[in-house]
Amino acid sequence: MKQIKGIVFDCDGTLADTMPLHWRAWQTISRRHNLHFPQDRFYSLGGVPTRDILRMLGTEQGLTLDALAVAKEKEEAYLAFLQEVGPIHCVVEIARENHGRIPMAVASGGTRNVIEMVLRHLDIRDLFQAIVTSEDVTRQKPAPDIFLEAARRIGVEAQHCRGYEDTDLGMQAIRAAGMEAVDVRDMLAAK
Repeated sequence: MKQIKGIVFDCDGTLADTMPLHWRAWQTISRRHNLHFPQDRFYSLGGVPTRDILRMLGTEQGLTLDALAVAKEKEEAYLAFLQEVGPIHCVVEIARENHGRIPMAVASGGTRNVIEMVLRHLDIRDLFQAIVTSEDVTRQKPAPDIFLEAARRIGVEAQHCRGYEDTDLGMQAIRAAGMEAVDVRDMLAAK
């Protein structure tokens, strides 16, 4: 077993129980813009930035969308639910236990503003030395870039980091970065 010198956490669905709230926001936006976006596809695209999902859906469905403007609408719809966001307790506990012992970061496909708000709402922002979001890298999950950038910002080589994720795309990204990967879904199923 290699020595872990840094930890990188995804946010949505990993540290914060936000996925059902994101789904509610997507339903609002899908109705407003006549998008077909079933729930199983939403969950399969966990970690993909909203703007990228909107571009994909628009292309597939032959719709002309301003992906950035509609992504902002979706963000506003989601933020209306911010007070309902709770922690994923077993993962937050890991972050609390390791605070001050080893460097930690968050690597999220969300936007900086929203991720910072969620972490502050959960009163865990100060646990992390770095926050890396979809705005900080060009290639998104399942590419390893966001996890590699998080490791760089906490000053730990990726192969000495452990990553926590709740999606298949996120797990692929962690493994591609050379990190030890922990699937939060397995942790929650074991509870």
